[in-house]
Amino acid sequence: MTVLKASLLLSLFGLALLAPGQTRLADTQNAGTVNFSARKPGALPDQTVNTRKIEALAQRLVTEKNLPGLAVAIVQDGQVLSAKGYGVTDSQNGSAVMPYTVFRLASLSKGFAGTLSGQLVEEGAMSWDSPIINQLPAFKLRDFTGGSKVSVRDVLSHRVGLRDHSFDSALAGDQPYALIAERLSDAPMTCSPGDCYGYQNIAFSLISDLTFAATGDFYPQQVEKRIFTPLGMNNASFGLDGLMGSASWAKPHVRGKGGWQAVTPNENYYKIPPAAGVNASIQDMAQWLRAQTGHRPDVLSKEVLSQIHAKQVATPGEIRSSGWRSERLNEAYYGLGWRVMNYSGRPMIFHGGAVKGFRGLIAFLPDQDIGIVILWNSESAIPSSLMPTFFDAALGLPARNWLGLEELGPVVDEAGAE
Repeated sequence: MTVLKASLLLSLFGLALLAPGQTRLADTQNAGTVNFSARKPGALPDQTVNTRKIEALAQRLVTEKNLPGLAVAIVQDGQVLSAKGYGVTDSQNGSAVMPYTVFRLASLSKGFAGTLSGQLVEEGAMSWDSPIINQLPAFKLRDFTGGSKVSVRDVLSHRVGLRDHSFDSALAGDQPYALIAERLSDAPMTCSPGDCYGYQNIAFSLISDLTFAATGDFYPQQVEKRIFTPLGMNNASFGLDGLMGSASWAKPHVRGKGGWQAVTPNENYYKIPPAAGVNASIQDMAQWLRAQTGHRPDVLSKEVLSQIHAKQVATPGEIRSSGWRSERLNEAYYGLGWRVMNYSGRPMIFHGGAVKGFRGLIAFLPDQDIGIVILWNSESAIPSSLMPTFFDAALGLPARNWLGLEELGPVVDEAGAE
């Protein structure tokens, strides 16, 4: 194991905000088969055959679309039907993506912030609706009166009232989070806090400060203690050191003249752990998906899940996007660290993530008790279409060639690295 660095950034609230996580040993848990003994009323038939088709499609994407690598996990009724890697970690050296290969999660990290907050609220250490100035008295917005009413619920649902992505560009300038957060007092606002949606990374990461105020411990350590360790997310970590210290990690790739080129990971968004600081393997994310679908009540209670997955604010722009979003989404909201959508009449919990050279998504249908996670080490948009391809087949919707591949041939049971 690598040792956590002692260097920590102090915020304007006097709280430490960044502690690169340590990489743990790889998990070797095997995928399971569906147990039909205790199923939700809306549960679907066994999706093993559909899962094998997705595995074959994932392998084809790597081969036919010349993608460096990706990893996919599928969970049904709390059982891991698949958790596999495809392609390579680095287009220059050919190291295979394995189930324990670690990817950068980017904004998929926000679900961990919402979940940890739910755990702390459940214990009485935090409140959804009390003003955060009770714990962070130095917090201010340009709308002083409105800012004094901002709550944890507002922070996690992006209802602080700021313009989208306020001060994200300052991260690229290598400014520390503490100084950027202080500037929120002068940031332009689009509405009074609580009245509208504006996606944030800097303001969202106030959860790190609030976690310290509630527990006396740093945010990454609390996530590791309360989520990673009990769920068996043995490869999960925080920060650049956590990523590069992993036994196997996927290098980010960007488009170059000769195709996809591996680049050095950018550390900017690692400065804000709640918004974008987590690294994890597809094995880890399979366990995360099991927990989010209610199959680890010893770690995440039904009450916590119902709170963080509840609609908080409408996000109609998500429906107006192209592709599967415009055709399959009937409504879109943001919850507490999660997007809450309706996929062809079925509730869907979702989040996507993107930083330089990495992309990812997690999506599940709570009533049908089925979900998928896709992680990849390039900036291609194509792998995201594995999600609607899988859900359409599972739900019996009209088939669409979301992936842009020729008609699929015979299913290959051994597709992908195991």
